[in-house]
Amino acid sequence: MTVMRVIVDTQRCELHGECMVAAPEVFTIEADDTFVTVLNPEPGQHLRSKVEEAVMMCPMGAIRIED
Repeated sequence: MTVMRVIVDTQRCELHGECMVAAPEVFTIEADDTFVTVLNPEPGQHLRSKVEEAVMMCPMGAIRIED
């Protein structure tokens, strides 16, 4: 089985939070964060559709998936 890896480009992230809406199991933003935190950088395939939605929803294009 292929492992899905979630990567956030911290230089592009502007904390819009759309990724947290799409996949709260994978992303979070704490009060003092300067960019989104990936809670689960290798989520299971059962979360793929949510992570793909987060990638599409990010207005800065700061999230990508590597397989």
